[in-house]
Amino acid sequence: MNGAILQQVFVVDYVVQPQMCGDCHRVEAKDFWKAVVQVRQKTLHKKTFYYLEQLILKYGMYQNTLRIKDIHDGLDFYYSSKQHAQKMVEFLQCTVPTRYKASQRLISQDVHSNTYNYKSTFSVEIVPICKDNVVCLSPKLAQSLGNMNQICVCIRVTSVIHLIDPNTLQVADIDGNTFWSHPFNSLCHPKQLEEFIVMECSIVRDLKRNAGAGMISKKHTLGEVWVQKTSEMNTDKQYFCRTHLGHLLNPGDLVLGFDLANCNLNDEHVNKMKSDRVPDVVLIKKSYDRTKRQRRRNWKLKELARDRENMDTDDERQYQDFLEDLEEDEAIRKNVNIYRDSTIPVEGDTDDEGAPRISLAEMLEDLHISQDATGEEGSVLEISRWMMLHGRVDQLKLIAIKSRH
Repeated sequence: MNGAILQQVFVVDYVVQPQMCGDCHRVEAKDFWKAVVQVRQKTLHKKTFYYLEQLILKYGMYQNTLRIKDIHDGLDFYYSSKQHAQKMVEFLQCTVPTRYKASQRLISQDVHSNTYNYKSTFSVEIVPICKDNVVCLSPKLAQSLGNMNQICVCIRVTSVIHLIDPNTLQVADIDGNTFWSHPFNSLCHPKQLEEFIVMECSIVRDLKRNAGAGMISKKHTLGEVWVQKTSEMNTDKQYFCRTHLGHLLNPGDLVLGFDLANCNLNDEHVNKMKSDRVPDVVLIKKSYDRTKRQRRRNWKLKELARDRENMDTDDERQYQDFLEDLEEDEAIRKNVNIYRDSTIPVEGDTDDEGAPRISLAEMLEDLHISQDATGEEGSVLEISRWMMLHGRVDQLKLIAIKSRH
């Protein structure tokens, strides 16, 4: 009163009560979701899923997921919004041949404010074809691809299905729409692969091409080989076939293939073919000592954090098959981030048997951002040194601009 000012010094205690916002609480609950993407592939081998997992990791498509669940024949991705699920479906359509169906279920509604709460489900189906499958095309599809033979080998599955004719080295790419218009299936199960030994091998130099033939593979060499099963070495039964592996095979080498002559083929297109058009043996890939390859493998891959079922021996074998495919196929390898395993010493690019290996130049250093001397997380010097090593100059410029501000 009358212009007097009273002051008093006292201590105020603040008690911070930890609280979550509604969105974070739903994320931590892990059982709340608005949309799910169910990815399925009706095949017995998971090579395509292992490849898809690496693409998701490389492009960071896992960041908006609430939960990833591994089931018997596919993966389930749970999201807090329908937009994130639609983005995932679009990514899948760009990376592997797929088709999808969308549905939604009404959870609750408010008639006064005219609002509705839905749960959306996207069912994505990947083509049931994997690398190293032997397929039989329909006559109409084979003719449209440049008069190919109907019996072909799948050498790669990326955004399209890459096929090669082992009799002529003719190649063709089939996208998802073409496959669903003219579907075909794998003729043999991967467990039906048998081991053969090469008795004779000769390169076919002059090949007569039919009118209207398509593109010829430049990475493969056409060869005519006589092979014998390693399980029938006490007999004199041999098989003659043409193969796209002429540049790899020599007499005495071991090779994996399918014995179509003694196999029960249940396919509508094969049943309509003449018997002389169906080869006795289709060779798939050269065989190497798997134990040595695993021991000398000085690189590793990252995996998605997901709820998975028990991994049996068959899943482990399929994963090793995928790692071997990465070593043998450079086209698949350039789409995958491969990290150097510092626990294994660096050796040459090939071993004594000539098995392909991944060079050190193709590997990335596994970057762990740790605290620097100032106590801050991840020094700019450490990150810039890693980026300069791996050619990430554009990202390095962006970090430099941000550090100035």
